[in-house]
Amino acid sequence: MKVHGACHCGQITYEAEVDPAKVGLCNCTDCQMLTGSAFRVSVPAPAATYRLLRGQPKVYVKTADSGVRRRHSFCPNCGTPVAATADSDHPPFYSLRVGCLRERADLPPQRRIWCKSALAWAQDVSGVPGIDGQ
Repeated sequence: MKVHGACHCGQITYEAEVDPAKVGLCNCTDCQMLTGSAFRVSVPAPAATYRLLRGQPKVYVKTADSGVRRRHSFCPNCGTPVAATADSDHPPFYSLRVGCLRERADLPPQRRIWCKSALAWAQDVSGVPGIDGQ
């Protein structure tokens, strides 16, 4: 499936090919901190299909407890997280942030990881009263 991504301000735009069956939701504490939310939803895109169309993301390298280094890219203007890759100049794939993709409604998570770090209140919010706008 071809996807089209952009940061909030539009300074960064890109496109790629993804497999909707590989969309994942991560509950780890790093993803909670890096998103400022309860979890992160991502989908891998093979590097050969990823094409940066506009802008140059800023990169932050995070070293995991395991010692593995990951490059997290985000817009230097609005701060929107865009993707993560291996700490390599030629990563095999880009982990795209589903919230940045125009096709996000068609990319529901197919699996969840790091469930031991999941925030209990974020697992089912269907009972929280909601309104259609602000």
